[in-house]
This record gives sequence, structure tokens and C-alpha cells, in this order.
Amino acid sequence: MKSKIVLILTIALLLTTGLFAGGQQDAMDKEVVLKWPTIWVGEDSKAATVAALVDEFNEMYAGKYKVEIEANPDYDAYRNKLNSQIAAGVVPDLFVFNPDPTSFAFYEGDLLMDFSDELAGSWGDDFVSGAVANATRSGAVKSIPYEVGYTPVWYNMDIFKAAGLSDIPKTYDEFFNACEKIKAAGFIPTSQMTGGTNAWTSQLWFSHIAASLGGPSVWEKPITDPVFVKAAEILQMMYADGNTSKDAVGGDAGVAGGHFLAGRSAMFINGPWYIGRVRNDAPEVFKNVKIGPAPAADFSGAQIGFPQSNLAAGYTDDPAKKAAVVAFMQWMTKPENVKKISMDSGAMLAIKFGVGAGEDVDFVQGQFMNAVNDSSFVNTHFQANYATDVVAEFGQALAKMALGEATPEEFLQQIANKVD
Repeated sequence: MKSKIVLILTIALLLTTGLFAGGQQDAMDKEVVLKWPTIWVGEDSKAATVAALVDEFNEMYAGKYKVEIEANPDYDAYRNKLNSQIAAGVVPDLFVFNPDPTSFAFYEGDLLMDFSDELAGSWGDDFVSGAVANATRSGAVKSIPYEVGYTPVWYNMDIFKAAGLSDIPKTYDEFFNACEKIKAAGFIPTSQMTGGTNAWTSQLWFSHIAASLGGPSVWEKPITDPVFVKAAEILQMMYADGNTSKDAVGGDAGVAGGHFLAGRSAMFINGPWYIGRVRNDAPEVFKNVKIGPAPAADFSGAQIGFPQSNLAAGYTDDPAKKAAVVAFMQWMTKPENVKKISMDSGAMLAIKFGVGAGEDVDFVQGQFMNAVNDSSFVNTHFQANYATDVVAEFGQALAKMALGEATPEEFLQQIANKVD
């Protein structure tokens, strides 16, 4: 009788173990789905190529891994939503973020996946010098450096010609003289904006002016330093006397970019990721574009450059999910795939790739490369040096100054109060 009971228990145990093992195998064989909320959709110049690469990845790993894009075409809304979610501990499977003091704070704790071990191998060799180091905090690499931003000035030389100007301004005296001639010819001299989460275009103008006045170490100075007061005075003049559009105060990126795309404004600042947008949506403007430095003040040859976007992933202790994330990150940073994105959109990326002798680099992208190569020094912008709430305050303070409700000193003090 006892032997029968032992036999029954043994069979039951074997059946249970088999079922459990089968359940484990089913879990291991289940397709891993990664949700990717991203801004690289819609009218973004990288959208089509990124979508195609995701489709290729999904086909290559069919039944094993799948990435699902969640479209977030509004850059500002995406950034606000992402910051709020991560601050609350709700981290997407995959996401894109702007590297800045606020976003790097998310490295703390176990919110993000660490890629240090993987990047220590041959994968890390694919990145341009210093890129991985710039994404490292306390020995951890919790984001993948991806897009690099350089933001020289876009000059519409067709408008310059109509205004009787043959070359771009080299100093701010020449700049404001050019503004008068451009207005007389019926055009808007500069595209500006106080809206959005970062007053992007005007913040970049301010950064260029500050670098030209204060040199490579300008951001080591307090924001109320006389150098920044002078920069604010010049920016204020860009908003005065019709030197920008009437809708610049309160306007967002669509306003600033829209005037340039429509051939109404002569000078505009944005990065190489905008090349595809201008080429596709404004071909007449595109063929007359000249990429060059901002006017010089005390320091010549200044250029603004910074890490523009990193890829990151939420922390997971699931080996299958981690493997899926690493596979996708390595796919998106493969030199041949990065090359497709760069050649199609004009974006400059943190991964090395070669251009063959018979391959043409877009002539505007080539001008971007020359602008960077010709610079005497590259400095970061305001946004890279201050937390998100301070960056948001820049636009609020600028709107007051542009409307004559604040002096340059008061503009800077409002920002300084937020820093404190």
C-alpha cells in the first residue's frame, strides 16, 4: 500500500514539474513587446527612416521581439509628459530624452537600465570620441548617446539679395544694419519665439550671443553677470522695431520655423535635424540657404553644440526584456542604420559612419559640417546648463522683456530667482 502511495505521489510530482516547466517555457517563448513613445514621428525629418528601421527590426525578430511606436509629435508635450512620468516612477520601455540637468537626475536609483557592460565591448567603439563619457554619471551609462546638435544660423540668401546684401553679417553692427535693409525690402529679419517649454529659437540666439561675448567659459558665470546683461540687451533689440514677427511673443516652434519655411524671415537658428524639413517642405528656401556663424562680438568663431537626444529604457530584471532592449539599441546604433537616418534627414549623430567616394552629402548638411569644423570653439547652450524649470522660466521672462515690461537686468533676475 505504501509503495502505491509513493508511486502516485511521484507521478503527481512529475506531472506538476512538467506543467511548471512547460509554463516557464511558454513564458520564455512569448514575444517581448516594447512600447516606444517617441517624437520622431509625423513631420520630424527622421520619422520615415526611423519607422522603416523599426519595421525591419520587427521583421528580423518576428515572434521574439517587437517594438511598437507610440506617436508623440508635440515635442514640448512629450518632454513634459516624460518628465512627469519618470518623476512618478513610471518609466516607458524605450524613450528619447534631451540630456540636461533634469533628465540626468533620472540616473539616480533603479529607474533606468544601465548599458555600461554592453558598451564596454566592441559596441562602444562605434561611438564618436567622448560621446559615451558624456552619457556617463557615477560610472553608469543609463542612456545611449544618439543625436548631436549644432545650431549655427540659417540665412536665406534670396532675401539677403532682395535687400541688396551680398554676405552674412560678421558683427552685430552689421547685423542690425542688415535688419534695416531686410525690413525695407518687406521681409522679417529674424525668427524668434518666447513660447514652448524652452523658447527654443530665442534661447539659441541668446546662447550664441553669450558665447561670443563671454567665450568658452561663459556658463561658469552667474546668470546675472554683465556678460549676460549685454547678451540680453542684444536679444531685446532683436525683438524691437520689427526685427522679428509680431507673433513671436507667445509663439512656439511652429511660428518661428513657419516664417522661415514660408520665405518670410531671413535668419533662423535650428539644428541639422531640420534639414529634411526645409528640403521637403520649402525647396525654394532650401536651395538659397547659407549656413554660417552668428555675428561675432568679443570672441569670434563661436559655435553652439550639445548632445541633442539620447535613447534610454526603463529598468527591468526580466532577462528576455533586457535582451530585447539591448538588441534594439544596438540595431538603432548600427553605423549603416545611423547613416540612413543622417543621410535622409541631415541629422548629425554620435555614432561613427563613413561616406563613400560616390555618395553625395546634402549640400546643407555639408555646410553644417564646415560650420563646425571652422569654429574656433564649441560651447553648450542655456538649456544644457540649467534645470527644466529654469529653462521654462527663460521664455516667461523673455516675453516680459520683449513687451517692454522688464529690463534686461530684470529679465535675468527673474531667471536667477528660479535658479535659487
